[in-house]
Amino acid sequence: MSTLIILRKLEGGDRRSIGRSSEVVTDVLADPRLFGALFAGLSVDDPVVRARAADAVEKISVIHPEYLRPYRATLVGELARCEQKEVRWHVAQMLPRLRWSARERQEVCDILTDYLRDSSSIVKTFAMQALADLTTQAPELRSAVLRQLQKLTVSGTPAMRARGRKLLAEFSGSTRRPARGTKGRRAG
Repeated sequence: MSTLIILRKLEGGDRRSIGRSSEVVTDVLADPRLFGALFAGLSVDDPVVRARAADAVEKISVIHPEYLRPYRATLVGELARCEQKEVRWHVAQMLPRLRWSARERQEVCDILTDYLRDSSSIVKTFAMQALADLTTQAPELRSAVLRQLQKLTVSGTPAMRARGRKLLAEFSGSTRRPARGTKGRRAG
């Protein structure tokens, strides 16, 4: 399959639909060489393709977080600054799946903290989850993240309050479970 076909499968309709992104996930899992072309879809001009590419890349990275390694700089750079909410909430989910140095972890934390000011409740909710997930590799951020979660659990949208209660319950447990969606693995 050509790399052009991958992005063509993501065209059409509107951003509220995932279109054929599940089919693209299957294609890329069958032929990982297509991942680069799919990742490039996160930067195309078409917002529908960007949204669907973000969905597919995020779903693939749950299974293969290591596929994100070559794109680390793009994730914390160009994609982190993207204003499209569908891209932002998927970037938030992907960031904790990579291993980051102490300096990079602070940069990731800053990105996610900025996402907490997004106009989209979904972006904010995924940023909360991602910050909690990040503390599994960055225990030095735990107290700051905990304070942020406590605040958002009181003042956030209903979705944020619900996610906050869940995350605070996990934080108060005696052991922290692996980050949601990572199956205990991290890509470096």
